[in-house]
Amino acid sequence: MKNLGLNRRSLMVGTAAGVLAAPALIAGGRTAEAAMAADDAAGSMMGEGIRPLKVGSFRVTVIRDGARAGDKINETFGTDQPKEEVAKLLRENFLPEDQFVNSFSPVLVETGSEKILFDTGMGEMGQSFGAGRLVDGLAAAGVKPEDITTVVLTHLHPDHFGGLMKGGEPAFPKARYVIGEAEYGFWTSTDRKGTPAEKNHDMVMQAVAPLAEKATFLKEGDAVVPGITAMLAPGHTPGHLIFGLESEGRKLMLTADTCNHYVLSLQRPDWEVRFDADKAGAAATRKKVFDMIATDRIAFIGYHMPFPAVGFVEKSGPGYRFVPASYQFDI
Repeated sequence: MKNLGLNRRSLMVGTAAGVLAAPALIAGGRTAEAAMAADDAAGSMMGEGIRPLKVGSFRVTVIRDGARAGDKINETFGTDQPKEEVAKLLRENFLPEDQFVNSFSPVLVETGSEKILFDTGMGEMGQSFGAGRLVDGLAAAGVKPEDITTVVLTHLHPDHFGGLMKGGEPAFPKARYVIGEAEYGFWTSTDRKGTPAEKNHDMVMQAVAPLAEKATFLKEGDAVVPGITAMLAPGHTPGHLIFGLESEGRKLMLTADTCNHYVLSLQRPDWEVRFDADKAGAAATRKKVFDMIATDRIAFIGYHMPFPAVGFVEKSGPGYRFVPASYQFDI
């Protein structure tokens, strides 16, 4: 994997909307039968809401934690663009002009000696709208919570760490934790008190900070285990991490929230996204990451891509065209 060198950007956080928009998106929007119906349809095509992939000797399983519908899409994606321009691009891609479905897709990587979970879904707070299905997905993959050896958090928004706790106790009792050093430092700092980031800070202190004694804090280029390398990809949050997987010559990227809409943020990576803290930094990171993915012709899994969330990109105009994976990982 190439070293992206993305850690040059300062850890700046933008407006209140930028800092807290991911939690706001989760809390707002259409709660929907629409999202649940789309999610259930995906699940019916993918067995019990999982998609196993072979990456060399690694077994990778995408897990469908759930989904949620939203409306007023131009208030989330392309916020610096005329509403009509956003609607036009959606229409050209056979999508509704003012509604969307946001999916949540944690990833399990089994190396042979380790069972590594990347992000934990919505947990108990998502169950009111049909999310929080991670444990069910793990069971479908033949894995119990106590089997998980490592939990990796790509960043500290609650749709990624919401499943860490269950009933006030660690949901993965035998796991160690891996968190970005810059990300953890930002969200646990008392500097967040009295700012728009305070609510997310409080959630991190309640659910993540108690696990710090069992945590390893990563920087750019650090390895989770051999073959899984962290890359700093800031913008969405100050210390947002992505991960490169490589085994037996096969490669896969876990891009987390680098891109959260497979049309609006891939075809137009410069367009601003409400829940990116540093909007210019996030756009620069999108282009750097997906330029690499397109050039190297490797697959990626995006946490909010349409389930099963895995595909490829190719350069197209000012951005990239998403190509969903089919049978590439079955042979």
